[in-house]
Amino acid sequence: MHPSPEHQPDHQTGHRPDRPAGHPDRHRTLARRSALRGAAVAAAALALPGAARPASAAETGATSREQPSGAGQLVLVGGGLSDDNATVWGDIVRRAGGAGARIGVVTAASVPESQDPDAGTPDASNSVANGAFYVGLLRSYGARAEYVPVDLDHVSAADDPDLAVRVSRLDGFFFGGGDQYRLVQVLQRGPEQRDSAVLAAIRAALARGAVVAGTSAGAQIQAGPGMVTGGESWEGLRDGSAPGYFDDPTVLAYLPRGGFGFFRSGLLDTHFTAYGREGRAVRLAADTGRRRGFGLDPDTALVVERAGTTHERLSVLGRHGVSVLDLGPARVATGAAGRWSIDGVRWTWLTSGDTYVPEADAVVPARDTSPLRGIDRPVAVTTTDVFSSLRGSSPGYELVGLARDLVATRQPSASGTTLEDDPRFVVTLRQDARTSARTRDGATTTAFTRLDLSVHAR
Repeated sequence: MHPSPEHQPDHQTGHRPDRPAGHPDRHRTLARRSALRGAAVAAAALALPGAARPASAAETGATSREQPSGAGQLVLVGGGLSDDNATVWGDIVRRAGGAGARIGVVTAASVPESQDPDAGTPDASNSVANGAFYVGLLRSYGARAEYVPVDLDHVSAADDPDLAVRVSRLDGFFFGGGDQYRLVQVLQRGPEQRDSAVLAAIRAALARGAVVAGTSAGAQIQAGPGMVTGGESWEGLRDGSAPGYFDDPTVLAYLPRGGFGFFRSGLLDTHFTAYGREGRAVRLAADTGRRRGFGLDPDTALVVERAGTTHERLSVLGRHGVSVLDLGPARVATGAAGRWSIDGVRWTWLTSGDTYVPEADAVVPARDTSPLRGIDRPVAVTTTDVFSSLRGSSPGYELVGLARDLVATRQPSASGTTLEDDPRFVVTLRQDARTSARTRDGATTTAFTRLDLSVHAR
């Protein structure tokens, strides 16, 4: 069996690769993207020629962008999903129906075989090789998994009526990582991003109660309007965001129409605190007028029940956490030099067993945690690379490490700075009467709620 695609570089995309923080290739030189060169996606997401006759709604049981009934379930992983993470893999299979559940594997976010220089070797990392890997892995957890043969080499297959009917009979779906824009190219049609026949079948299955799971790009694609397509925190804070998909992977970019729209409660981001994406998430939410952003850490799942409705209920599984960034009370300003700032973002970081109800803005803490009382000591953590810049050598988790230490003390605030200095951004965290923290061992922060976050340039 070839190495997990979670630990393989992506040969084409300039994104930080879908692997745990600290992997030796994490700070590799950014490759240039092979797709759009600075163009807005509306000009590029055109229907591709040669598509087969689309399956009808009667054949697949769906119409484009059908409103979910509330029965659907999502398991969204922030990348780096370990092969032995039985908690998350087991939950995916259980939600699909348990042992014997039929799960379709979609790895169209990976490069196709034609673009993989290692195709046919043990080092292969392409849609077919990664599909085979995930099929085998899901079978090891008891599912009857099968590969859904759509990718950039087989775009027309996504409109094959026979394949759409086969997909419509599945109990669940798993989307692998790579680049979420490839999924747009393969499974959506035209500047309106209409559903292909296969995507329409998946959408209908979700509405009937199927589970849709994904890791990294496979989680990101489930987002609605404003789906991020690239960018780093410092560049995003400095320059703001722009609609489209850009050759420069540091540009903070997004699709106005979003991805599949299966997740409703806010923006999504992955590899979140590991790659220091808090800055880009805050800026994108502010620029697009979205109240909340949800940041998924590696090897960690955000489980969504009643997916796509206004009554989504969210819970966390896995080894790290999920951030909820609430911009409802936030205040944005632009200084005389054009430097952007924000105050009053409320940051909640939840871990395994915690539940969040967006419509009530309510957290239900894990039963095995208890309140953490801050002690009278100074904050021990310092950081001068708060967003884990690609220009530096940070192992990641810088800002969340500062936050977890702050809430374990009685100190009212703590700050960190960006590695870059033109401008240098200062991120300040403040705790007040609304801030709370939880612990499992009586001393270490397990989760926290309503920590105030501000960003200013100096």
